[in-house]
Amino acid sequence: MFFIPAIASIALSVLVIYRYILYPIFLSPLSKVPNAHPSSAVSPAWILWTRFKKRENSAVHGAHKKYGSVIRLAPNEISVNCVDGGIRTIYSGGFDRHEWYFGLFANYGLPNLVSIGPSKPHSVRRRMLSNIYSKSQLFSSPELHAISQTVIYDRLLPIIQPVGKSKILDVVELFYAVNMDFTSGYLFGLTNGTNFLHDEKERREWLGLYQSRKDYAFWQPELPNFTASLAKIGIHVVPKRIHAVTKTIEAWCLSMCDAADHCLTSKPADRYDPTSEPVVYKQLKTALTNDRSKIPPTPLSLPPSEHNLRLSVAAEMLDHIIAGFETSGITSTYLVHELSSRPDLQARLRAELLTLSPPLLYPSSTQAQELPSLKALDALPLLHAIIMETLRLYPPAATGQFRVTPSGTSTTLDSFTDIPPGTRVSAQAYCLHRNEDVFPEPETWRAERWLEGRARKDGESQGGGEDEKMRWFWAFGSGGRMCIGSNFAMHGLKLIAAAIYTNYTTRIVDDTGIEQMENFIAGPKGNKLIIAFERV
Repeated sequence: MFFIPAIASIALSVLVIYRYILYPIFLSPLSKVPNAHPSSAVSPAWILWTRFKKRENSAVHGAHKKYGSVIRLAPNEISVNCVDGGIRTIYSGGFDRHEWYFGLFANYGLPNLVSIGPSKPHSVRRRMLSNIYSKSQLFSSPELHAISQTVIYDRLLPIIQPVGKSKILDVVELFYAVNMDFTSGYLFGLTNGTNFLHDEKERREWLGLYQSRKDYAFWQPELPNFTASLAKIGIHVVPKRIHAVTKTIEAWCLSMCDAADHCLTSKPADRYDPTSEPVVYKQLKTALTNDRSKIPPTPLSLPPSEHNLRLSVAAEMLDHIIAGFETSGITSTYLVHELSSRPDLQARLRAELLTLSPPLLYPSSTQAQELPSLKALDALPLLHAIIMETLRLYPPAATGQFRVTPSGTSTTLDSFTDIPPGTRVSAQAYCLHRNEDVFPEPETWRAERWLEGRARKDGESQGGGEDEKMRWFWAFGSGGRMCIGSNFAMHGLKLIAAAIYTNYTTRIVDDTGIEQMENFIAGPKGNKLIIAFERV
């Protein structure tokens, strides 16, 4: 009788050793994949700690350099750093997004383009919106033209314009503001969106609320069950005040949605004003109204008075706001930082910008402040190269883009076969953009690399030809879930840079803390960059 518990205990111990040690180290299909850390085969502790300490990019990049293009981060997670057999397989293959995204990016408890997991509903939602973010639509959009003209000439340039010899500004906050005004203007209409460039009090209050959530962004996406269990016993690793901040931001977005809706329903049908037209809001609400089966059910936790159509549209709009303002603000910051130490390149850029007709001169010698053709602006090679190199070295979303291998079949990544269904897989722009064969001296910002070998495909001498560089360029992702707003982002980045360097030179006053963080969306560690603007 006394032997039965002993035998059961031994059997259980053997099972535990087999399941959590022997199988993952020796028998799992992933056992062939090099471990990023000695513990990776048996525990996710190393990668979780690395993410918690915000060191994921550099740690994973170092492991790839040491062990190759495919590495194991945890018992059921791998990272890839190659195009063929890597990002092409994962991101063009329709792999579903990992639930991590819903934990971090769901708004009002509802999914949006970023947080929808399965590929099919994501494709349905994306088709509702993709045309209004296409390059052809943006170039011909009277709404975007009106927004651009107002934001640049009436808001941004008057702030930068020096009263005396120079004007000193913190450009991190400035670029967050201008990109928020651009983004919210296109979503809701300029008259219904933000005016962060002028409203300093609201801008700083909102940015303070938004930034306060970042220190707690690890818990819910990475350890949702653990986080919920601790909360049930009164331990809140995400403080209640952070949940209150989220509610405040959601209410703020709803107010702009309601203003846009009022604008649509109250204006006469024959009265059109491009500055008040809520382009994105109108498009999505119309699509969901016409097919209500595409509206996700409202979470039970929401008050019954909240309508699921209203919240579903708001969830998508808040996603576009967050994705739009911060990423572009970070890129503009690093662009100005790099150019500010290169006066010769500033002069070359200004010479190119002055070929636009009309140039973006401020104040204008004529009464009307007109914009050049957006198509002509987009075609400027040096400006494009400067932005591409900034996005390469400082991708604002540089960390892993998580997917799950499909059910019912095994997956091959690079030379590793039989990767089982349900494996968490990812690639990083940070690592892809540091391939020394494609981008020689990858830690050096050098815009000229995007002007070299534009017709070459051999990848020799100065690094990869244009095609090869573009294969490895991943600032906006790739495949069916590539950033839907990439064309909109590039337009804003080019217009802001063109407006600044047509009229001013810049120099660094204080760049303490300019090093890039390793968050999912990563700006400067010091959250500031002090720049002096001087009239040309």
